[in-house]
Amino acid sequence: MSIRIFYDGIKEKISNPAEMKKFLIKVIRDEKKSLGDLNFIITTDEQLLKINKEFLKRNYLTDVIAFDYSEMSVVTGEVYISIDTVKRNSHKYKVELSQELTRVMIHGVLHLCGYDDRSDAGKEIMKEREEKKKKRNFGEKGS
Repeated sequence: MSIRIFYDGIKEKISNPAEMKKFLIKVIRDEKKSLGDLNFIITTDEQLLKINKEFLKRNYLTDVIAFDYSEMSVVTGEVYISIDTVKRNSHKYKVELSQELTRVMIHGVLHLCGYDDRSDAGKEIMKEREEKKKKRNFGEKGS
């Protein structure tokens, strides 16, 4: 059972991957789940768009796509993240790149924990969970 982080054609790296992995395990445990095998692949807009078209039949950019292979309460899957979109969003929301990347990684984990953001209510629940967990990681008082 492990979390692995891969970088596909990008220069940016997570500054402290061991701490990030510990934090994501806490996120999973907070959801009353346990860790299986979880892979994060940080890539480009171009690659994520290809994945979105090929596997989800969607022709638009996104920041994260999660493929859920979880069974019962064991979180297992692949989370693809576009660093290009994460960068744009960090500028747009005026947050550090590390904060936005953390939020997106949390978002992917929450999808693997069973959360769905296809409805407005689901989006709101996921946003609340992301913010709560991100604040815990960054010690933020608000956003």
